[in-house]
Amino acid sequence: MASFEVNGHEVLLVSPEGSEIRAFQGICPHQDIPLVEGTFDGKVVICRAHQWVFDGCTGESINPANCRLAEYPVKIDGESVLVDTDGVAPVFAH
Repeated sequence: MASFEVNGHEVLLVSPEGSEIRAFQGICPHQDIPLVEGTFDGKVVICRAHQWVFDGCTGESINPANCRLAEYPVKIDGESVLVDTDGVAPVFAH
C-alpha cells in the first residue's frame, strides 16, 4: 500500500491478492484521515481512526455499509503506474 498526490488528489495504490493494482482516493470518506496510515492485508483497507473497512478490489465499504472509495483508472506502462484522476471526485460521508 502506498499513497501519492496526483493532480491535487491523494491517491492510494493497493495490490490486492489475485487482482491487479487498484487506485482509490487516499483519504477516508469519514473524517479525512490518510488511508495509508491504516492497514492493508491484501484484501481490505482499514482506516486507523475508526476502523472503517473497504474492499481492496472494489473500494466498497464493508464496515459500515453504504459507503465507498472513489476509484481511479490505472494503466501500467513498463514499471510505471499511471493514474487518471480526471472526472473522478473523492467521496465523503459527512
